[in-house]
Amino acid sequence: MIILKPREYKLYANFLNTLAKDLTKFYYSKLNKPFRVSNKKKGRGYDPVTSADKAFEQFIRKEISKKFPKHQIKGEEFGFKKSKNNFTWIIDPIDGTRSFVIGNPTWSNLVSLNYKGNPVLGLANFPVLKKYYLNYSNKLAYVIENKKRKKIKVNQKVSFTNIKLSAAFHGGITLSQQKKIPKILKLMQFPCSDALSYAHLAEGKIDVVIQCLNKIWDIHPLIPIIEAAGGIVTTWNNDSAVKAGNILASSNKNIHKKTLKILKPISK
Repeated sequence: MIILKPREYKLYANFLNTLAKDLTKFYYSKLNKPFRVSNKKKGRGYDPVTSADKAFEQFIRKEISKKFPKHQIKGEEFGFKKSKNNFTWIIDPIDGTRSFVIGNPTWSNLVSLNYKGNPVLGLANFPVLKKYYLNYSNKLAYVIENKKRKKIKVNQKVSFTNIKLSAAFHGGITLSQQKKIPKILKLMQFPCSDALSYAHLAEGKIDVVIQCLNKIWDIHPLIPIIEAAGGIVTTWNNDSAVKAGNILASSNKNIHKKTLKILKPISK
C-alpha cells in the first residue's frame, strides 16, 4: 500500500475539498441547463456522452494544471497528459452519465490522485445531492453535507446473513452466467446507483457492492475512500481493484471472502 506523508495528504485533500465546492458551483452556474447528448458507440450499443461531461473535465483539468502543472492527468473524455511526474490525476467528469441524461441525481464527479499508479486520494462529488465524499489519509474518510463534515466507516460488524447487497451488471455478464450465481441474484435487494453505492458502502449503509465493466476512472477515485473507511475492494477474482473491470467491494474480510466464493463460477 502506498502511503503519502501527512503534509502531502493535507495538501491534496485540501485541494480536492475546494475542487468539490467549485464543481458544484460550476454546475449550477454553467451546466444546469439543456445539454447535447451523443452516443460513443454509434449504433453498436449505448454509451452516452454529453456536453456537460466535456465541460466538467475541462474545468477539472484547468484547476489541476493551475495548482500542479507538472502532474500527469488522465480523463475519460480528453485522454492522457503525460509527464515524468509520479503523480497522476484520474478524472471521470460525470460518473453515471445515463443518470445525468434522465435527471437522476445520483451522478457524480470522480477524481483520484494516483502515486506511481496507485490511488491515494479520492473525491466523489454529488452536485445535485449537495454532498461529497473524500479521504484525508489512508485511514480517514468523510462525507461533507450541509457544510458539516462527518467521519465515515463501513459496517465491519455485519454478518453475511444480514448483508445489504447492491449490484449492477451493466450488460457485462450473460443471462446464462447470471444463472450460475443464483445466490447473488437473490441477495440483490438494494438499488445500485452509480458511484453512490460505493459511497454508501463506505458510509456503512450498504455492505456489498458488485459491478461489472468498471473503467479506471469509475473505480480509482473510490478505492481510497472505501479503504480509508475500513472497507475492502478487489476484482471478482480477488485481484487488485486498480486494474478495474468487474469489482467487488465489501465491509469486512469475512463477507468479502464468502462473496468471492459465490462469484467464482463467473469470475474466471
